[in-house]
Amino acid sequence: MAGAGGRSWRDLLAGRARKRRSPFGSGAELQGAALRLLDQHQNLADLLLEVGDSAKPGVQDGAEHQGVSPESFLVSVLQEQASKLGVPTATLAAKNAVANVERICQDCASPSGVPLLNSDQRKRLTCLLQTVKGLLANNMFCRSLFCQEMWKMKEPPVLEAVWQLHSSDIVGLAELLERSPAGPAAVEWLCSSLCGLCEQAGDISCGDTELAQRILSDFAIVFLQNGFEQASELGRKVELQKVAYICRAVLQRMLAWVLDAVGKEKQEDVSMVQAVRFWLNVFNVSLYGSVAHPDSLRQFFRHTLTEVLTYNPVLKVSDAIQMQKEWSFTRTSPLLTALYRKLLVAFSVKESICQLQQVLETHEVNWQHVLSCVSTLVVCQAEAEQLFKDLLSHLLLKAFGNYDMENMITAFLIARQAALEGPAVFMPYSEWFKASFGNAGGHHGSSKKSLVFLLEFLSELVPFEAAPYLKVHIMFPPFVAAKHRSLLLDYITLAKTRLADLKVAIEDMGLYEDLSAPEEAVQPEAQALRDVEKALQIFENTRKIPTSVIEASIFRRPYYTSWFLPALLRPRVLPKTPDGRMAFIDSLKRADKIPSNLYSTYLQACHAMKEKVLQDDSTAEPSHSKEPFEQLKAELAELRTLVVDQAQWEEVAAQLAVVSDGLRAVLADSSQEEEAAPFSCPLQVAAPAPGLAPCHPSVVDLLLTSFCQTLLAASSFNPPDRQGPCLSLLVRMMCGHRNLLPALLGRLCQLIHHQGPSLGAAHILGLAAFVIHLNECRALIPGVETDFGASQAVPGKALSVSEYCSSLLVCRTQESFAFCLRFCTAAAAYLMCKFSSCSREDFCALVPPGLIKKLQHLVPRLSLEARGVQCEEAKGALSWSSLSCPSLNYRRASLCLWRQAGFQELLKEKAFQLSFREWLLMELEVCPEQDILSASERQDFHYWAIYQRYLPAPSAAGGCDGDLEKACGVLLNAILDSSHRLDLGGCGQSKTSVSPEILCRLQELVLELRCRPKLLPGCSAAQRHFLLGILQGRLTGRQQGSALGEQLWRQQELLLHRRILVGLPASTLITTCWKGSKAVLDCDSFFCFVNSELKNVSSRGYALSYDITAHFFRGLLSASQDCEDAAEGVNEALAACQTKCPVVLLSAALWWPRLEPVLCSQWKRLFGAPLAEELDRLRGWHSSGTRFLCSGAAFPVSDPPWLSAAFLHGAILQQSPRGQGTEALQRLGTDAEQLLVALLFFSLLDLISARIAPKEGVDFQTSLGWSLQLLQSLEGRGTSWPLLFHSAEGEPGRCRVLRRAASQRHTRLLPLAFFSLTPSFHRELLQQEPTFLSVALQMYIQLLQLFVEGEVLPQSDQDPTEHDPLELISAARQFLLGAIPRCPAQSLGNIQPLLSTCEELDPELGATLLHFSRPAVDVELEEELEFF
Repeated sequence: MAGAGGRSWRDLLAGRARKRRSPFGSGAELQGAALRLLDQHQNLADLLLEVGDSAKPGVQDGAEHQGVSPESFLVSVLQEQASKLGVPTATLAAKNAVANVERICQDCASPSGVPLLNSDQRKRLTCLLQTVKGLLANNMFCRSLFCQEMWKMKEPPVLEAVWQLHSSDIVGLAELLERSPAGPAAVEWLCSSLCGLCEQAGDISCGDTELAQRILSDFAIVFLQNGFEQASELGRKVELQKVAYICRAVLQRMLAWVLDAVGKEKQEDVSMVQAVRFWLNVFNVSLYGSVAHPDSLRQFFRHTLTEVLTYNPVLKVSDAIQMQKEWSFTRTSPLLTALYRKLLVAFSVKESICQLQQVLETHEVNWQHVLSCVSTLVVCQAEAEQLFKDLLSHLLLKAFGNYDMENMITAFLIARQAALEGPAVFMPYSEWFKASFGNAGGHHGSSKKSLVFLLEFLSELVPFEAAPYLKVHIMFPPFVAAKHRSLLLDYITLAKTRLADLKVAIEDMGLYEDLSAPEEAVQPEAQALRDVEKALQIFENTRKIPTSVIEASIFRRPYYTSWFLPALLRPRVLPKTPDGRMAFIDSLKRADKIPSNLYSTYLQACHAMKEKVLQDDSTAEPSHSKEPFEQLKAELAELRTLVVDQAQWEEVAAQLAVVSDGLRAVLADSSQEEEAAPFSCPLQVAAPAPGLAPCHPSVVDLLLTSFCQTLLAASSFNPPDRQGPCLSLLVRMMCGHRNLLPALLGRLCQLIHHQGPSLGAAHILGLAAFVIHLNECRALIPGVETDFGASQAVPGKALSVSEYCSSLLVCRTQESFAFCLRFCTAAAAYLMCKFSSCSREDFCALVPPGLIKKLQHLVPRLSLEARGVQCEEAKGALSWSSLSCPSLNYRRASLCLWRQAGFQELLKEKAFQLSFREWLLMELEVCPEQDILSASERQDFHYWAIYQRYLPAPSAAGGCDGDLEKACGVLLNAILDSSHRLDLGGCGQSKTSVSPEILCRLQELVLELRCRPKLLPGCSAAQRHFLLGILQGRLTGRQQGSALGEQLWRQQELLLHRRILVGLPASTLITTCWKGSKAVLDCDSFFCFVNSELKNVSSRGYALSYDITAHFFRGLLSASQDCEDAAEGVNEALAACQTKCPVVLLSAALWWPRLEPVLCSQWKRLFGAPLAEELDRLRGWHSSGTRFLCSGAAFPVSDPPWLSAAFLHGAILQQSPRGQGTEALQRLGTDAEQLLVALLFFSLLDLISARIAPKEGVDFQTSLGWSLQLLQSLEGRGTSWPLLFHSAEGEPGRCRVLRRAASQRHTRLLPLAFFSLTPSFHRELLQQEPTFLSVALQMYIQLLQLFVEGEVLPQSDQDPTEHDPLELISAARQFLLGAIPRCPAQSLGNIQPLLSTCEELDPELGATLLHFSRPAVDVELEEELEFF
């Protein structure tokens, strides 16, 4: 810049310098003047800041250029100033430092009380601290004075400034607090500053947030170290005790601040919640590390927990009883649960519960905090369940020991609170109450005083009780001795009164209500709908009206008529084929349990609904709120993020509680209630087409999808053994929702059983792991009742969840074999990896036996390498991660698993060994046409399994001990059981078909058995016929079920027996024994089997089927080869038939035209000699009968006459029409009475057969006409025939052989044949036959009994109204009412034994019999007897 005249400022100033003269004569005078000037105007405080700033790297001044350091310069200045003031240098430095701190803290644009400095303040403070550190190094700074001066500041220091002093090791917080003149003031300052720090932490930058966390952490350590010192440190000087007081007081005030915020969390804004959550970091155990003594840390946490549990105890016990439902884990403040979870980390679960118990015993508590702590423990700690059960037992023991109400109420509150969290974490309240008081062994059962104590306690609770708990006490009352029953009734009356006050009528309680549900009482409408579904399930299983429904219709009439019936009779479009609901309604209607007007209204409403549907074929689907579902989806996604991060595993339990609560909301939206059935009640799973509630399929799919996604996500980071318990807890949570289980298990059936082969690798891995975890949670899952049309060991039996899942895996086709191998391999690999660290006992308890047995069937079947005696151990274990590889060969993977030493060790456990029987049942499920193996490969596998694996194996390993008979028995039983278990219609097999390949193996074993050495002469004992013994044992050892079900099972079983016997070598039906020195044929076992069982499966009534008849005769001829004289052996056997088993000869008579060429050819082939005498006689009888009918030759009646009649009857059946038979009857001689009676009996049985087996070719009208002709012929000869209808046991006579030969069903249905003949009876019959009335009455009683017992009386297929059972009974009754007055006195005298039974079944007929049987009364009949 230029001045006037163009001169620069530099030139002007230089000129002035030249013009001005210095007043100092020398440089020394100038330096002295400068020092005097500095001494008069220096500021020591600023000097401290300047020196600190100059000490930084890169900052230099002139002093350094002259070789003088800033610190030494400051020291010299301080010393000079101190000497002038007459104070120590350290004191002057401390005071000036405090002045600087005060000025730095005050120079702030922020409001007073802000805990953090701004950047300028922080910079100036850093300079000051750097200077003070230099003074400390030169021993020129007084700490104690500095601390004292700090408390003399006008305004308290900023919290960060104190922390800077503390962290720079200049003055620690403890030292500063030690010098505080007033402890309460220090507490107030610290608490306000800390609260401000927490509030500010959420609104500052990331860097300042970290600073705030460091400040909080460092101060928390100081508070812990000084507030909770060890016992060895106690008794120190007063100043240190003051520090301990301040630290404790600060922690106490801050905890109160937290708990006050918890109580007002719903009203507080988000910033306050964030501030409190920031303070909770103080309770992170990891914060203290090694800087705090473990005992001090535990003492701190224990003290804090006690303070929380006892804070502000204003709630009464009555409040807790009424409000505890709102204190469950998910409803409790997240701040409080977070505090609990942080505090409880410092203790084991046992220590936590002991601390809780101690607080309850010694303090007045805040029940909300105590019970929410209980919820947190049971949700977050799996071990807490059993420990709480122990605590409850201890509390009850003390309560009844001292009759202490406090312990009693504590026990009840804890039990109810834990039960609120669901059965996945704790037993339902109803189960606990029953277990504690439901038996004589309970604490209350020791004396009357104990009982009175319990009932008085329950009575005191009544005014505050919620309805569900009252229902538990009423429906599951405490066990009370009979003499004290009145005490219990008093309580029940009181409880019912309380329910009435709550407007919950005990009469409206459901039949199957869940009395342990924590929610409010379910509305009767919803309860009734659930009861109807449960009753339908029971009815469909038993085909009987449930007892609970019958009882409700009598004893709980208001609920039954007002709620149950309207729920059952909800209008709907009735299906064309009656379903279970229609059958149930029909059964109730027939039992007079549905009023006629209500039933008519129901049918009309159904018809109207059908018309409406026809008019509008598009029905609107119910809309469901998606908000709870979407919320559940988000919560599951959040859970997945926690599972994959090991650092957040401790948050999983809490998140699962949130998921459970969300799931409960979704299920409540669709079902309006929790699952009602008691835990002991089996789950009903409709497996083929699960009938789920509208909202359930999407929920179940969401849960399964979430599980699979979580598993795969976790597996991408860690193998299963390092994924923690997260997945186990997730499945356990699902199992805790009882009303979800039927839908969940039904969906598993759809996916595994029906869609398995189409599933991808990820689905298979996920579902396999899910099944393993389901088995882990088996204690939470009741038995499963289902019928999915596949293998089921015992139909109708409740399966365990492991058995259920195993039964879903059925190997029948090539696709199902591949899927089952993949699924079982994945499940076993997951199991062995996930639980590899478990003890042997615990591991075996987690293994589903069915899956391991499936692998034992599949792997050797599909891999030749696995059939070796000793498998080579795999070089490397099958890794879980390799199973998700798309290119994985599952045969190789399964073989790798098979060869692992751990898997082979598992197979040595008895529970997991696949027995011969189990192997057979699995093999019998296979469809040969769709098998993955070819016929030759399958045969090789069968030979290996039977002859190499199981036949020589010991029985302890599931083998046969080398015993052929045992192997045959296992094979035979397996074939029969498999035929009952399987529905192989899809494989082209009928119910009574037998696997030809397995039957071939049985034939081979039986033939091998027959090759064993024969008995030596002199041995009187016959060879035991073990096969027939097995068959009879199955029939006699069966547990009885329903009458109809048992009858159908027995019929199917006998058909299978016949099919198998026909498939075995014919000679196996006959055994050989020695009689003296002669070998004879022994048919007794077969005869016994025919008489007791086999004849009852015949549709002809008096003859076996052709196949088994021919098989016996062929076997007889073959076995006769072992006799010295074959013809004599056959003759003796057939002669024994006449007395021991006449039905065999009757069968030969019926089938002789087909049987004769077979037997003659075989006899000629075996012996080439004339036919045996008895066989020749049979041939002769048949020829005589044919000639008698065709050529008019005489028919010789031989002994026995019934056998001649059988051949004649067989010949007559072959004649069409029967006119020749009618003419032939007239040509029979006078000695043919017994022959005619036998012919009538056979004809009557044919008449019955025409009804029960019309496809056998017997016509009802033809048989009826032939029977009437025979009856007419007998009457014309004056032959008595009613004895045919007497029971064989009661009336031994000439007809006994015929009755013994008839099947049981035909014998039971003889009344049907008898009353079919009554329209043709002549009135003279009453006078001619004294026994007629007795027989007719006996037939009528049997007919009524058949109807009462539910016997299905046969009807005509063409006309169902023809011979309707009711019409038949009515006609029989009218016949008897008309016949009784015409009977002679002798006939009436024979009915006395039947009179009482008749009076019971038909009182009117009984009264008529009683009237006419009085000998003193002479009855005049004015009307003629009407027989029609």
